[in-house]
Amino acid sequence: MKLMKSDKAKAFDLSQEPLALRQAYGNSRFGEGCLLARRLIETGVKYVEVSLDGWDTHFENNDAVRKLGTILDPAMSTLIGDLKTRGLLDSTLVVWMGEFGRTPAFKNKGRDHYARAWSTMMMGGGVKGGQVIGRTDKNGAIVEDRPVSAPDFFATICEVLGVNYTKLNNPPGGRRIPIVEKGANPIKEIFS
Repeated sequence: MKLMKSDKAKAFDLSQEPLALRQAYGNSRFGEGCLLARRLIETGVKYVEVSLDGWDTHFENNDAVRKLGTILDPAMSTLIGDLKTRGLLDSTLVVWMGEFGRTPAFKNKGRDHYARAWSTMMMGGGVKGGQVIGRTDKNGAIVEDRPVSAPDFFATICEVLGVNYTKLNNPPGGRRIPIVEKGANPIKEIFS
């Protein structure tokens, strides 16, 4: 509420951006969301989430992913370039991920949920770029080299953000909850 009553609320007025830049992000809600994310980061907002729905491609996977790619690619690449140009990428961690991978084999031209292997990207925030950590077999069915668990992944995000991932949260009600499961280890290779 504080943000909406401050002069920082101007971040929500995307018309203040040059038309060419707005077009580079793409004419979509996701593109506008990425541009808004950059504007909010400039005002000091610490956490921004932008979602692109439709990845649940149980049917007609190839057509759906191709269509989603035309929305995702310009918005994400422009966001990264825009953050870099403005000197914000080194202090901003960008995480691109979904909640599941997809089955290696097609069924009815679609792909089901698959928890054994999926891809995630981390950019900026001091992360050492240009690396692939973890490799699946040729079919994308199992992780053969350097698997990363979900707790390790979240511990890595915490490490990048300077959050003590071994700490217990103490929410109202008194039930102490770990920020990340015990035994998690950040992915050391990504730090420069």
